Amino acid sequence: MAELKDLLQSADFKTEKHVPVIDAPVSAKKGALTKITVTVGKEIAHPNTTEHHIRWISVYFHPAAEKFPIELGRFDFTAHGESAQGPNMSTVYTHPEVTLSFKTDKAGTILAASYCNIHGLWQTSKAISVE
Repeated sequence: MAELKDLLQSADFKTEKHVPVIDAPVSAKKGALTKITVTVGKEIAHPNTTEHHIRWISVYFHPAAEKFPIELGRFDFTAHGESAQGPNMSTVYTHPEVTLSFKTDKAGTILAASYCNIHGLWQTSKAISVE
């Protein structure tokens, strides 16, 4: 039986279009809002068609020395060109990119996961310190 941890894929985002890319500062100010942007297909565009698209991105923060991460948000992308006229007949497409802000008093790791309807689950992480 497969376990979820065995299905999460990762790679260098510069060569793999499915990897979520975390844009965040390496250091945050204690208690101040810190902005994070997560994008799938930053260097190599990911298709966004009815047949092949990113369905969602989830973002977590794992504070140092704590057992579990905290979910900062889950973002669904639901417009992929589908319409009553058929696949890819709409002019409405969402782009798999989200921006959020959070604050913390602890250093830790930002974690992001994304889901491609054809190529499965992808993950990445970025450490952040607190001053």
